[in-house]
Amino acid sequence: MRWSPHVTVAAVAQDAEGRFLLVEEEIDGLPCLNQPAGHWEKGESLADAVIRETLEETGYEFLPEAVLGIYHWQHPHKDLTYLRITFAGVVGAYDPQAPLDVGILGPRWLFPQELRAARLRSVMVERCIADFLAGQRYPLQLLQSL
Repeated sequence: MRWSPHVTVAAVAQDAEGRFLLVEEEIDGLPCLNQPAGHWEKGESLADAVIRETLEETGYEFLPEAVLGIYHWQHPHKDLTYLRITFAGVVGAYDPQAPLDVGILGPRWLFPQELRAARLRSVMVERCIADFLAGQRYPLQLLQSL
């Protein structure tokens, strides 16, 4: 069998009050929080993928401004490996009537301290916010399509 990592994108956006845009979703029958994130699809750029995923999961437009980081994570209980490209950016218009992906309960705006008591989808959620708060940013030109 051929090994293949799951290539995903994620969005990190903070509002003027210091809250972060998250997605509440149901995983294995339980609610948890994640950044707006999902799989990179054939034929799209990574930036286009994060714009699409953010809209599909939150109803918010997302404008990527920088690459926050590239994260490798091995699921501790499943034979799944993820390679996540996370973007820092800003949100634009919100469409409360936008259809959300299956399993998505809705967007949530939370302060970083509120995450400590929350059930998170993976360790990447807190790590990406910590890297954002530490000022980590890489230019979008880091990602090249040839």
